[in-house]
Amino acid sequence: MSHPEPRSRSRKRAVQKAQREAARAEKRRSHPRRRPSSTFLREVNYPHSIHPALVPGVSVEDQRIRYCVDKAILGVVGALIIGFVAWGLAAPQQVFDTSTATLQWVMRNLGWTFNVLAIGMILFLLVIAFSRFGKITLGLDGEKPEYSTGSWAAMLFGAGIGIGIIFFGPYEPLTYYLSPRPGAHYDANTAQAVKGAIAQAALHWGLNAWAIYAIVGLAVAYVSYRRGKVPLMSAVVTSLWGGRTDSPVARLIDALAIIATLFGTAATLGIGSLQIARGVEVVAGLGPTGNRLALGIIGVLTIATIASAVSGVAKGIRWLSNINMVMALGLALFFFVAGPTAFLMNMVPAAIVDYFGHMPDMLSANMSEGPEMETFLSAWTTFYWAWWVSWAPFVGVFTAKISRGRTIRQFVLGVLLIPSSIIVLAFAILGGTAIFLQRKAEAAGDAAHMIAPDGTAASLPLPAEIFYTVVDQLPGGGVVSALVIVMLGVFFVTTSDSASLVNSQLAQKGNPEPNKLITAFFAICMAGIAVVILLFGGRNALQGLQNLVVITALPFALVLVLMAVALVKLLRNDPQAIREHYQEKAIQKAVKHGVTEYGDNFALAVEPTDESDERATGGDFDSTAPEVTEWYTRTDEDGNPVEYDYGKGEYVEKDTLDR
Repeated sequence: MSHPEPRSRSRKRAVQKAQREAARAEKRRSHPRRRPSSTFLREVNYPHSIHPALVPGVSVEDQRIRYCVDKAILGVVGALIIGFVAWGLAAPQQVFDTSTATLQWVMRNLGWTFNVLAIGMILFLLVIAFSRFGKITLGLDGEKPEYSTGSWAAMLFGAGIGIGIIFFGPYEPLTYYLSPRPGAHYDANTAQAVKGAIAQAALHWGLNAWAIYAIVGLAVAYVSYRRGKVPLMSAVVTSLWGGRTDSPVARLIDALAIIATLFGTAATLGIGSLQIARGVEVVAGLGPTGNRLALGIIGVLTIATIASAVSGVAKGIRWLSNINMVMALGLALFFFVAGPTAFLMNMVPAAIVDYFGHMPDMLSANMSEGPEMETFLSAWTTFYWAWWVSWAPFVGVFTAKISRGRTIRQFVLGVLLIPSSIIVLAFAILGGTAIFLQRKAEAAGDAAHMIAPDGTAASLPLPAEIFYTVVDQLPGGGVVSALVIVMLGVFFVTTSDSASLVNSQLAQKGNPEPNKLITAFFAICMAGIAVVILLFGGRNALQGLQNLVVITALPFALVLVLMAVALVKLLRNDPQAIREHYQEKAIQKAVKHGVTEYGDNFALAVEPTDESDERATGGDFDSTAPEVTEWYTRTDEDGNPVEYDYGKGEYVEKDTLDR
């Protein structure tokens, strides 16, 4: 049974309520209701009379930008690359020896930089994705994704399919099976080594690799489709100090991105030409041709790339690329069906579990663990992190372009999970087949069919040859080898074409339609670097590839860190983040006030308050600060401020203002 409230307490509450109502009435008399918000905004003098929390975003396509060739970047980068190629043609052994010595110094003293980057970026992206920033759209408020989820996933998948999977797919896991990483949890040539080898390859091509790509893609997509900046690395980094993209520092950043991309992509083209050449030798029954045939292939395919760049047949090349992607899926299916299907069905899930279970152990390997570990990391793990850094501008810009309208959370999870899952599966199938054939031949004592005749990594054929050695033991291997040569040729042209286009854009201040001759020039530069790599000869070619990639990627690794820091700074001042700040503060203060004043039953209301009032939502936020207002001021091609109507989404012409 309830008891009536004591009369004295009831009377006390009534008096307090009357006092509060009298105080509110007095406050309304002394602080009359403010004028409409539009009038208030004009008085505060926000750019274009819009509060920073209400800006729907700015797309680079709606900006008035005059694109042009950055002669400083083009001249300096062009001179450096031409000088390097000339040096490599004149004294390839000297280049190899110098780059090897430099690589050894970099690995001993700065190799940790790449390891920290590979670990740190994936953690950084996951934190961003699941924070309050994860709901921010890479585009204008309410903008829908440009591509359906299925098409987007297919294009992300296409970004991860290329020469590297065919070259390293059978070779890399088989190498780890025969020669494990120092301190690995398995011994060579054992059943446990099968899972461990696939897991080690998955580490290099999986989540950590795509985290490096994703940071560039996320930052470029955000500044381009949300902040209205040109899609340049410098546009992201210079936001840290409010600098311009035509400053010396900004140009240095974009130049480093171009150089890293040139060497990283040239390395891929080099190994691709080696594998095409070896395939032609196998299919045509030719004897060893050394690197002469590979050099000729680079020349022919570079001409095809230039023709694509200057003749406008790029759409046809991209159509071929889509066919190539289907053929790549067919190749993996062929290995799965014609190869050891039951073995793969049992091994693949176990290898994936092993990958996640031993990821911390594999990532913790470092140069201080002795000469053997230093050699392994230089040849594999750290080299791969550097290679992905060098590819980051190229793949990052591509993923940015196809991800407009996605939320940050969708972007991060999609880019991390979709391509890496497919690539890891491809490595498990190709590498698992190679390991199965090696184990089967060893068990039967059949040296003729062993890929590594004496059961050690030292007896493996040249890396470019291993794929054909494996395919030759499967039914229809001759036909598949011929098709793979065609696939590699198309991959070469599309990779070179796309990378040249991105480099050309970077050298032309982000121009979405760059000069075709400059695009062709960068294709020639990549071909020249690839030729220098091949001139190292034999196994030295792969070592030379590693040398050049690591050395040229190191400066850009620092740029990636700066991009991550700059992205956080920009996200904190995003219009949606500002709205969420107001929302959190408004509800928090209103609820506290409501419970204090009225107990259980009260309603929230929106009304103006003084900034000194303890209930003022924006009392601790300066909405007129330059960092939250300057970025959405519209300018003309010369950088002069112009009026813009964010309500209508259009520029206000001068004659309209005069009226």
